[in-house]
Amino acid sequence: MVRLTNKKAQRITKDYDAGQISRTANAILHVIFIICVLLCTLPLLLVFMVSITDNQTLLRYGYTLFPQQISFSAYTYMLRSGHAIIRAYWVTIQVTVLGTIFSTLVMAMYAYPLSRPTFKYRKLFTWLVLFTMLFSGGLVPWFVVYTQLLGIGDTLAVLIIPYLMNAWFVLVLRTFYKSAVPEELLEAARIDGAGEIRAFVTIVIPLSTAGIATVALFMLIAYWNDWWLAMVFIRSTNLDTIQNFLRQMLTNLQFIARHPAMLGRVDISAMPSETMRMAVAVIAVGPVVFAYPFFQRFFVKGLMIGAIKG
Repeated sequence: MVRLTNKKAQRITKDYDAGQISRTANAILHVIFIICVLLCTLPLLLVFMVSITDNQTLLRYGYTLFPQQISFSAYTYMLRSGHAIIRAYWVTIQVTVLGTIFSTLVMAMYAYPLSRPTFKYRKLFTWLVLFTMLFSGGLVPWFVVYTQLLGIGDTLAVLIIPYLMNAWFVLVLRTFYKSAVPEELLEAARIDGAGEIRAFVTIVIPLSTAGIATVALFMLIAYWNDWWLAMVFIRSTNLDTIQNFLRQMLTNLQFIARHPAMLGRVDISAMPSETMRMAVAVIAVGPVVFAYPFFQRFFVKGLMIGAIKG
């Protein structure tokens, strides 16, 4: 066995850390990551800069990161209906929070028994959830189920319940449980007297935080960006979501721009028809951006749990 002195070991470590290959690799990785960051942030920055550009300047010079004339007319136009947009935001926040919690819980609980080899009917229930990925009853039966059979049309529940189950995320969680939760650990918990619910809450969920957080993030984005359910089911203006509200506003603005004769003497050129699109995108995507750092903590925590054996 070759023994190294502390001084020689430190010199070898220093030479390895400062080696030419290591420096080159780090430089390449830094360049790649900088390019990726720019590719992700520049489109968002461009959308924001276009949204605060004067409409006539935009039509004349096109899209640019450095507008020649700044104008907040698009945001002013939207804020004229301040109470309505605040109400739509509040409805969307409720739907997003409740929908994300309940949908993630339902899918996590459904996927758990499918991942356990001791569950006798796991193949049957896996086939049932897989069947929904391949076939559907159609739009009309789907609409009738929620409006007549369940009777929840034009309610807050109809914006949440249709997305409670997602077959793809169920299969993803099932696979994650198989790799992250050893069966021996659950058997030890059962020997100690823990039931299935307690084992799921105290063992499965902590070990599967990364997978559950990933599904929760995707469901949060799905609920926040959804306008289809509000357009199909909602008739009351007090239950309109922010996405559908902005869609209606943009549609009305486009209709006015195409039929100026209906407004008489109103100056159509003063309306921010082009910058309005980007302002809608900024308002719609803004709150979701702040959700990523929150979920990132759970990604790191979920990956670290169980990583150290001892």
